[in-house]
Amino acid sequence: MQPFRQYILKVHSRCDLDCDHCYVYKHADQSWRGRPLELDEATAARVAERIAEHARAHQLPEITVILHGGEPLLYGLERTRALLTLLRAAIFPETRLDLRIHTNAVQLDTAFLDLFNTFEVSVGVSLDGDQAANNLHRRFATGRTSHPQVLRALELLRRPEYQARYAGILCTIDLRNDPVAVYEALAAEQPPRVDLLLPHATWDRPPLRLNGRPDEYATWLNTVHDRWSADGRPFAIRTFDSILGALRGEPSQTEALGLSPAAFVVIETDGTIEQADSLRTAYPGAPETGLNVFEHSLDAASAHAGMAARQGGTADLCATCRACPVVEICGGGLYAHRYRSDNGFDNPSVYCDDLKGLIHHVSASAPSGRATAESAHEVDAEPTLVHELTAAEFDALASGFGDADAVRRAARAQMSLRKWMIADVGKRLPAGTDAAAAWAEILKLDGAQPETVAQALLTQPYTRVWATGCVKALKEKTSPNLTRLTEIAVSAAMHAGLPIELDFGLTHDAFHVPGFGTLTHGAAHRRARIESDGDGTATLTVDGQPPHLISAAPHPSTSAAWMPLRRLSAGPLDVMLDDCDPLRDCFTRPAASRLSSADFEAWEHRFDAAVTFLDDALPRYLSGLAGGFATLTPLVPRADGAATSATNTDAYGVIGAALPADGHTLALLMIHEFQHSKLGSLLDLYEFFDSSDTQEKYYAPWRDDPRTFEGLLQGTYAHLAITDYWRVRRHLVGGAEKRAADIKFAQARSGVAEAMETLLASGSLTALGERFVRTGANTLAGWLDEPVGERAASAAQRAAREHRAAWDARVSTRR
Repeated sequence: MQPFRQYILKVHSRCDLDCDHCYVYKHADQSWRGRPLELDEATAARVAERIAEHARAHQLPEITVILHGGEPLLYGLERTRALLTLLRAAIFPETRLDLRIHTNAVQLDTAFLDLFNTFEVSVGVSLDGDQAANNLHRRFATGRTSHPQVLRALELLRRPEYQARYAGILCTIDLRNDPVAVYEALAAEQPPRVDLLLPHATWDRPPLRLNGRPDEYATWLNTVHDRWSADGRPFAIRTFDSILGALRGEPSQTEALGLSPAAFVVIETDGTIEQADSLRTAYPGAPETGLNVFEHSLDAASAHAGMAARQGGTADLCATCRACPVVEICGGGLYAHRYRSDNGFDNPSVYCDDLKGLIHHVSASAPSGRATAESAHEVDAEPTLVHELTAAEFDALASGFGDADAVRRAARAQMSLRKWMIADVGKRLPAGTDAAAAWAEILKLDGAQPETVAQALLTQPYTRVWATGCVKALKEKTSPNLTRLTEIAVSAAMHAGLPIELDFGLTHDAFHVPGFGTLTHGAAHRRARIESDGDGTATLTVDGQPPHLISAAPHPSTSAAWMPLRRLSAGPLDVMLDDCDPLRDCFTRPAASRLSSADFEAWEHRFDAAVTFLDDALPRYLSGLAGGFATLTPLVPRADGAATSATNTDAYGVIGAALPADGHTLALLMIHEFQHSKLGSLLDLYEFFDSSDTQEKYYAPWRDDPRTFEGLLQGTYAHLAITDYWRVRRHLVGGAEKRAADIKFAQARSGVAEAMETLLASGSLTALGERFVRTGANTLAGWLDEPVGERAASAAQRAAREHRAAWDARVSTRR
């Protein structure tokens, strides 16, 4: 028996549009006519109780509830508010609640979106393309178009204050619509995700085919796929992503593909429990189970024969499907599309040839290496990143700059990844453990104050570092650092001002509360109790000994050392100086120990000088830093005293650096390293290059070793900022220092130009990646004409030739 993880809750059984392809109103099953108009309060309460009961019984870490219809917005603003409040109150004590709504968007306005912001409801919108495409089906009963209203709603969803609610667009395919025109119309709405749906059909009512060919839908979809791939896959398309994921052994993202068991159920406005709505296309009564939430548990529904028929993998498929070479990817197609009146569902999909053609086409074009940012970190399923940049924001970042807003927009994907990775750890935890108890507390806190808790958790710099290592350890059956979940729970409670009590085993001699500080207690491998009464402080008690106080400020302590985190503030920058998190030692240079008061003051002076320099000389970088630079971790200085800094891919917004000699050098380190963070956030959103190009073979003028393609791209983007620094710096100094700065500027700009030429000639860039590099090249072009003097130019050229000759000799020897 497969427990239900997704609930399609019908809140209104009528619609304000009259779409002629709607499976609810226009196909074989017409049971909607006897349904109550709206979900009433008593039924809603019983639904919430049943979902909570089911989640508790199966210890589900998260469930999804999708408000549906008819048209769910017809339920009204206040009734929707009451329903969301009810669902959260009943379900959140048992599990994490992911709320969504799918709408035609005709009624969507700022009042609804403000409500959805409060409850973190993701909004999916139906749109079939441009106005001509949309008008084929999605009209009002009078025949009037709905297209302008939908575009208005999508414009609202793209506003910064509502963008996090934008889940994507659902588009039903019609062969009469040009696939490229449909793709371009959808892309113009900047969706984070698109679902391209085959129109519902059965062997009794086959789909429209213009030329009588059995693979016309594959041809249509393949055209969209090729255009999407050429554009660098700027947003997720679930059909294509599911096929690509299946090739990597991942579960399907859609019931229309793959062999993953169906784990969702439909609940109607009268509390009736039903199977998939798509079954309404088969025959009258096809979705019925004979069950309802008042008399039956959801366990009874999951044991229903109709549900079981979609959970048995290949065993439940017809002989033709079981013998097919792509069955693991196709999964027989959507269950409803297999129906034929003379033998039920024991058939291949009516779209069988289309699915084969699509799978073969997508498989042939799939890269062999990393296809998503997540697979590089060994997680099992791909999260949906509901984030996107405008073209202007993308180009601003590609130019080497980008203001605070553009950086924040790009960084939102990092927040989603951190949140998803914490949840990925949570769902792997054995029941009854200390870590599982901490995870349950996190879910409760998130239910009470989701925005505060999310802000507290997701902005912590080393969350992704911890989660990456933790998931790897859990999969390899080694010992992960699960105490961090308890530490995260305490941090969340203290940020939210909510009480918390947890008993747990100490695994280390330090207890770190992210965002607050570290308590060294010297009591590893003993039992402890952490308590907070909601006043912003907490106490840690070990084996009944006197409690240790944890707070945001320093305090006297005789039994333990409390090290609060400190901050560096100057101008628009306010960053955490993290010299106590045990996870901070994740750079190529070792992290420094806890700073003395004098050392911290030295950092304050350097930081203030660096920000002053940037404000005066390089203000465009300062704005970007204000949007994403959150943490500075001191590193151990090099023995030769040379400036040193570093970043870690899994620690977005963190810069590691040893204290430099002066403020302008710290400014250089900051803008250089933050370029890596900016590019990393873009690479989590977009594919810039062929991920199979992983060989260390590329020459970087600033490195002695061959680089991978990604390594060269990262270095080029970082050195664009370094070039700008020396371009400006040389005008602020004189004498020998100016001559040295002129040489560094000349050498940096020629090196970046050479690296950009290598990237563009590689053949590995996607269309979007090429746009990124060429936009940066446009920035550099203005600097190539700036005079530096013959002596500086000659010295730079000579140094470049010597470096390349030495590199060639080393590479030749290695071969």
